[in-house]
Amino acid sequence: MRSLLSLFLSSALILSLPVATLAQSGDTAAAADSAGEEQPALLVADQIFITPDRKLVAEGNVEAYQGDVKLTAQSVTYDRETGELTLTGPIRIDQGGQSTLLADSAQLDSGIQNGLLMGARMVFDQQVQVASVQATRAAGRYTQFSKVAATSCHVCANGKPPLWQIRARKVTHDQVERQLYFEGAQFRVLDVPVFYFPYLRLPDPTLERATGFLVPSIRTTSQLGTGLQVPYFFKLGDHRDLTVTPYVSSKTHTLGLRYRQAFRNGRIRLRGAFTRDDIQKNQDRGYFFADGWFSLKNDYRLTFDIRTTSDDAYLADYGLPDYDRLRSEIALERIKRDTAFRTSFIHYKTLRDSEEQDEIPSRIFDINYRKRYFPEMLGGEVALALIGHTHTRTSDEDIVGRDVARATFDAEWLRSWTFATGLRADARLGAAIDTFNIRNDSEFPNDVTRATPRAAFTLRYPMLRRELNGAMQVLEPIAQVGWTHVSDTDVPNDESTFQEFDQGNLLSLSRFPAADHREDGATAVVGLNWARNNADGWQALATIGQVFRADADPDFTLTSGLQGTKSDLLLAGQLNNGMGLTLAARGLLNSDFSFTKAELRAAWSQGDTALSGGYVWLEPDPAELNTDEISELRVAGRYRIDQNWLTRASARYDFSESEPLRLGFGVTYSNECVQVNMTVNRRFTSTSSIEPSTEFGFTVALTGYSVEGDGKKYKKRCS
Repeated sequence: MRSLLSLFLSSALILSLPVATLAQSGDTAAAADSAGEEQPALLVADQIFITPDRKLVAEGNVEAYQGDVKLTAQSVTYDRETGELTLTGPIRIDQGGQSTLLADSAQLDSGIQNGLLMGARMVFDQQVQVASVQATRAAGRYTQFSKVAATSCHVCANGKPPLWQIRARKVTHDQVERQLYFEGAQFRVLDVPVFYFPYLRLPDPTLERATGFLVPSIRTTSQLGTGLQVPYFFKLGDHRDLTVTPYVSSKTHTLGLRYRQAFRNGRIRLRGAFTRDDIQKNQDRGYFFADGWFSLKNDYRLTFDIRTTSDDAYLADYGLPDYDRLRSEIALERIKRDTAFRTSFIHYKTLRDSEEQDEIPSRIFDINYRKRYFPEMLGGEVALALIGHTHTRTSDEDIVGRDVARATFDAEWLRSWTFATGLRADARLGAAIDTFNIRNDSEFPNDVTRATPRAAFTLRYPMLRRELNGAMQVLEPIAQVGWTHVSDTDVPNDESTFQEFDQGNLLSLSRFPAADHREDGATAVVGLNWARNNADGWQALATIGQVFRADADPDFTLTSGLQGTKSDLLLAGQLNNGMGLTLAARGLLNSDFSFTKAELRAAWSQGDTALSGGYVWLEPDPAELNTDEISELRVAGRYRIDQNWLTRASARYDFSESEPLRLGFGVTYSNECVQVNMTVNRRFTSTSSIEPSTEFGFTVALTGYSVEGDGKKYKKRCS
């Protein structure tokens, strides 16, 4: 405010010179550089003149500008002898769109440090407003409002009270610290007093981060009863903060913590909670998650993601991400155009009843280095890879405590040719050497070294067709012959217990997910890709393919679709109508024309409505620890009734057991100054440590009171 009102002092000094005769014209503008100011000041009025007693008067549509500050008033009078500046309103002072000060009249001293504003009102971010009978300007920093009403709701001139407001005897705004201090404050809902605060401090809505309470929430579950969560945010500086969230109910006392810090070259986030509850009496419960990344020298990047919990049921009991295994990882990587390096240490903690922690490979170390060359004499690309892997179990028992270490060197040459007819040929030739060290398993030798040479030749013939309506079709037949030879297969299958057959590995020479197992023998692949693109946005894609091999590979599971000398038929397709509807499906069709695997995903979004879902079907496969058929549907959707009401729902149903797994429903009401969120969720599944539960959630947030408030998008009419 001092910066803006100094415009009148600089203008007064200029206009008090003999050139004041120019001010007698009808529409006159005067501009000058303010003394000591970096930006020029501009004063515009219908009439500017100097009275016989040497007072500067600007009348009629007075406007003053400096930088992003603008002042408007009906008239301005400056008394050079007393240094008093008098403004008559309506007065409006805009500060870069972030804050606006309104008043009926004002009197300020020559230093623009002190003064009085009558009928004053301050508006932040064009929404949050502090209205008062009068305001006093002090020390060029503080604005004190008397008999105040503050709200972010629309205020109508018909006298009806806003949805909520804070009434106070006095409010002081510190424009340096950007804080509002309330004295004798009442929080009112529809003008009914609800809470009383002798003293209350709130951040200026233009302040992005400030210490204080965040939105509280009420959570009700069948296991923990009804409880209140009240998060408190501590600003520990410009680059770090701490959030403390007490959660108290009749059956639990929990303290949640979240710490965040940003560095010049990275950031970290720590989350956790400490709990004592009635579910496990006299037991300390809780969880700890930590994640972050750092950019190091020479383009290296360090990442970490640590997860641990006190017991298997804690995350489900407290509505946290419902993992069945906790995966912690620390990794160092560098990815460049022709080189890639990554090393990581991974730890798994199982939360499944069917698994023993000592018998799963819980400690894993990986190192992977890859390099590409483009030799001019050979043409094409040469790819080299050095891979190291080890996984250990905490058990030392024979077989169930097996530990494996593996080192792999892989080299491959790839070359492509495109002929004038459009035929494309791809050749690849390579070999891999794997060395294994096997411990705590009497069924396998301690050390195994094997070599796996491989070769493949692929032909593609893409054909293009343009239709009269502008659509374009592409049809691409594919054929491949391949060969691999594994010199020794006497190694355990720890990493490749589950196999997938899809578009991504149709042309692979080994469809096992890891290098502990490789396909052996001659193979042939036939496939067909088809695509159609319409000018109006329609797009369709389809793939069909099948693998033939000279000898069956017994290490493939039944549901992989790769057993026998002829694989199941791979079918996959996608559809996008360009108007919000997308479909994706894939499946494996066996020789009996029945699916061993099938998956369908769909999503539709149109205006205020969105719906998504997925269905998966998988036949029993004891080799993949799946003794029962899987037939499951997931659906989620939202529907916006109007600009204020939003509904959401989700469901997960198990057709094989004919029972629901999860159900959820939520309703959100939002307007320019409040958001109310209500949710209900039901989990039907149970284990030895987790019981079925129902959870109700309820939160009320006063919105619009922030720099990124969405209140301006809501339209309210005053009757």
